[in-house]
Amino acid sequence: MSACRVLFLMPYPLHEAPSQRFRFAQYLDAMEKAGMYYECHSFLTDRAWSLLYRPGRFFRKFLSIANGFRRRITLMLRLHEFDYVFIHREASPMGPPIFEFFITRIAKKKVIFDFDDAIWLPNYSESNRFFAFLKRHRNSINTMKWAWKLSCGNDYLCRFASQYNPNVVYNPTTIDTENYHNRLSMGRAGRFVIGWTGSHSTTRYLKMLVPVLERLERDFDFDFIVIADLPPDIRLRSLIFRPWRKETEIEDLLSFTVGLMPLQEDPWSEGKCGFKALQYMSLGIPALVSPVGVNSRIVDHEVNGFICRTEKDWEQALRLMMQNEQLRERLSRETRKKIISHYSVLSNKENFLSLFRPN
Repeated sequence: MSACRVLFLMPYPLHEAPSQRFRFAQYLDAMEKAGMYYECHSFLTDRAWSLLYRPGRFFRKFLSIANGFRRRITLMLRLHEFDYVFIHREASPMGPPIFEFFITRIAKKKVIFDFDDAIWLPNYSESNRFFAFLKRHRNSINTMKWAWKLSCGNDYLCRFASQYNPNVVYNPTTIDTENYHNRLSMGRAGRFVIGWTGSHSTTRYLKMLVPVLERLERDFDFDFIVIADLPPDIRLRSLIFRPWRKETEIEDLLSFTVGLMPLQEDPWSEGKCGFKALQYMSLGIPALVSPVGVNSRIVDHEVNGFICRTEKDWEQALRLMMQNEQLRERLSRETRKKIISHYSVLSNKENFLSLFRPN
């Protein structure tokens, strides 16, 4: 690949949000080896990111956003230094798409617009409800129309995006199975652990499984470990909450015997890219998932996990896993094979680098 210079624009500090880490940050070394130059610029600083989901603190959040706009405006003066601009989700979290318009229409830069959620739909944190009215979700559709290429995390997103731009690339969320998710779960031996990991915004999906887990608690002794930024609003005897920390992320996941990914069937969930299932399976942990979005493509039913459509399906799958150690071991052997061959950095590297090549 000939040398090129790429500007990455993303909402959050580089190694904080999972979507940024697993959509493009883990390819930066490959870009360097290919002779490419890049710079990464987040809208929010590290300090602003630490405030984002805390309740209140309106004035400090307002100043952080104002500072983000100031830094973005300054960066627009340097666009001539770059050949491509890679925008992950949005150039700014609120207001009209002024930066996207300037980059594509005024500066005439080739923009790769990357997203792994149905970002054209309203979705916001309760702790930032006040700022919700400033978000314009149609911004993403405008950016789809203006961009040079679209990088989408699943088939549903690709189909939607192709209405506005024919140059759509299926670019799955992937796992670094060589340098990060490179160990196998300890959870198969000893105590049975049902696990879930995610952000506070998705803990609501766990409520659909509370009746199932309550029934299982009557017959089995197990732990239900939830790893998140905030504790879930559920009451279970088996529940153990572990705050998410990047330093212990892999070690915490390795304690799981089985990993859960329940979802509701709605347009927002259809846009999900199966990140939880990818993490579990890369570590040799069988995944139990709802058949929503890309989940049915990642998980092969009864081969490396279970696809659970009903409450009865969830309960039967968990009972089977608890009672049958041979089944657990068989599923576990297949999980990592699937990720390495279809959803690893290694398997997707050339596809990612092709985003910066002419069609």
